[in-house]
Amino acid sequence: MNILVISAYPNQTGLNYAIKEKVMNNLNSKHNVTEIDLYKEQFNPVLYFDKNHRRRDLATDPSTQKYRELVKTADFLIFIYPIWWGGMPAIMKGFIDRVFVKGFAYKYNGIFPVALLKHKKAWIINTNDTPFLYVKLVQKDYGKVLKNQVLKMCGIKTIKHSQLYFVRSSSKEKRINFLNKIAKIAKNI
Repeated sequence: MNILVISAYPNQTGLNYAIKEKVMNNLNSKHNVTEIDLYKEQFNPVLYFDKNHRRRDLATDPSTQKYRELVKTADFLIFIYPIWWGGMPAIMKGFIDRVFVKGFAYKYNGIFPVALLKHKKAWIINTNDTPFLYVKLVQKDYGKVLKNQVLKMCGIKTIKHSQLYFVRSSSKEKRINFLNKIAKIAKNI
């Protein structure tokens, strides 16, 4: 299986980086695994529109072609990032805006969207600093935009969404237990 790991976290000594390492080290070697570390690659998340850069041309933009090819050939995508201000980091949002574009990831049939990336699966892994009850009772869409508004529209089925809540007040034991759960899931892919 072709697995694509897409991560967005700037601190190589932080928890999200440890999560990525746990995933990468526990995926079965029978898989073909490719990694996109958006910060290491210094991915440019900014969209440019002018007479030479038009929205309708994003699906053929040469600067994102390698990323579209990686997504296209992947059977399974793993997204790893923290939730900041209720959503994904800007670099991940920019990646979605520039790569999962109309004509590549979806199209329209009249007013209805048509998924173009069917038969792919995804696993989303997030951390956040928000208490679990607040997320469940107040901000019910917290961390779910990628799953519900992006991947679903493109035809990608999210089979697992792992979240570690309230990291800033979590114990070392809780973080280690989360990393162990991540390792177990990765081994079973």
